[in-house]
Amino acid sequence: MSASYVPRILVAGTHSGVGKTTLTVGILAGLRRRGLQVQPFKVGPDYIDPTYHSLAAGREARNLDAWMVPRQRIPGLFLQAAQGADLALVEGVMGLYDGFDYQGERGSTGEMAKLLGVPTILVVDAQAMARSAGALVLGYRAFDPDLPLVGVIVNRVGSEGHGQGVAQAIQDATGLPVLGWLPRADGLAVPERHLGLVPTQEMGRAREFVDAARAHVERHVDLDGLLALARRAPSLDRPTPPPQVRRVAGQETPVLAVAQDPAFSFTYPENLALLQAAGARIEPFSPLQDPELPRGTGGVLLSGGFPELYAPELARNTAMHEALRQAHRQGVPIYAECGGLMYLTQAIVDLAGKRHPMVGLLPGHSAMAERLILGYREAEAWADSWLWRRGERIRGHEFHHSRWEGRPPFLPPAYRLLPTRPGSSPRPEGACLGSLWASYVHLHLWARPEVAERFVAAALRARRRRTP
Repeated sequence: MSASYVPRILVAGTHSGVGKTTLTVGILAGLRRRGLQVQPFKVGPDYIDPTYHSLAAGREARNLDAWMVPRQRIPGLFLQAAQGADLALVEGVMGLYDGFDYQGERGSTGEMAKLLGVPTILVVDAQAMARSAGALVLGYRAFDPDLPLVGVIVNRVGSEGHGQGVAQAIQDATGLPVLGWLPRADGLAVPERHLGLVPTQEMGRAREFVDAARAHVERHVDLDGLLALARRAPSLDRPTPPPQVRRVAGQETPVLAVAQDPAFSFTYPENLALLQAAGARIEPFSPLQDPELPRGTGGVLLSGGFPELYAPELARNTAMHEALRQAHRQGVPIYAECGGLMYLTQAIVDLAGKRHPMVGLLPGHSAMAERLILGYREAEAWADSWLWRRGERIRGHEFHHSRWEGRPPFLPPAYRLLPTRPGSSPRPEGACLGSLWASYVHLHLWARPEVAERFVAAALRARRRRTP
């Protein structure tokens, strides 16, 4: 296999909720049982679906996001992650053509399918359709003739006759092969809550779900036909190599303490890989259970997650609260995203209105709300800091159900969020207090790899200050 070629297939949906993730997990596990090394990918900024991909495939899933990360870097990053794999399997996001806005394809599954030349399978939910499924798929194919749509999987059919009829209607209307029809399996669904699927770190029966999805797919999907379509993918034409990250630590290896437990699990593996390439040693710790930071900590990364679900346990671990306050007093760089920001406020107020004391490095509290705040964001650094230079721009995303209330107006912001929709205005976001940087905006560091170098350099300086 050449360096610019990997067999690949993309599982897309007509809309959210058609069963893409269950099908993807089942396909991954089925191909793995055949002895194939399959590299999973997820389009978009999702943190949770990739945990199921990783469990099913036995390889760490990666995100593909051509809105946050410059488009020209995506093919090189894709090939880098797929090295050593027999096949790459990509799960789309939302509906096939849904992306950043209503006018174009930016951030959509369709954009990624064309950018990487991935043969695409469209998943159709047929539970309330018959012959109309043919018209639906015909419309999806005609909407963008440049998109490599090569087949269909029909989900949630009511009977064998229903599945055969829908498949025939699709084939007659479009000429596309139908690789299978799957009966409704109401018990075969990943548990969900306010921010989507329940991560595998919390779901004790995740392995049972993967096995059940595999059995369902093996029984009803033509995996041989899917493999044949994947092997028709073209070579990628001289992709741009990923940027080289400069190792800033020399012979020294500063420790970056990374929060990793059921309350804090939203960390892109690519971000950790870039920090390691810059010279850091990643040491996981648990704000839920550990009384102190890892020995020799030079920097702290508090990523997103579900601190609101573990607020009583986080509140009880006052030793960790003090460890983080002490680190901040000593000038240790602390980077917090979303759930990490919530944890660093004075308290989390849950949906029942109960107040749970937190670390208290940020004044005010985090209050849960019914409305979900989500979307891509373009941010501009408010001022010079250990992480950014004033006016530098980055793209990221928000996805949370909480609000930071009681934030003093004099607190220096982290970013100025730029308008991404007509009629909106710039607004301050997050906070930068000395060595503490906190924001609701999640970042993918392949957008600005030099940020990894700056984080490691700041951790190295902090380590030198603390070492007698």
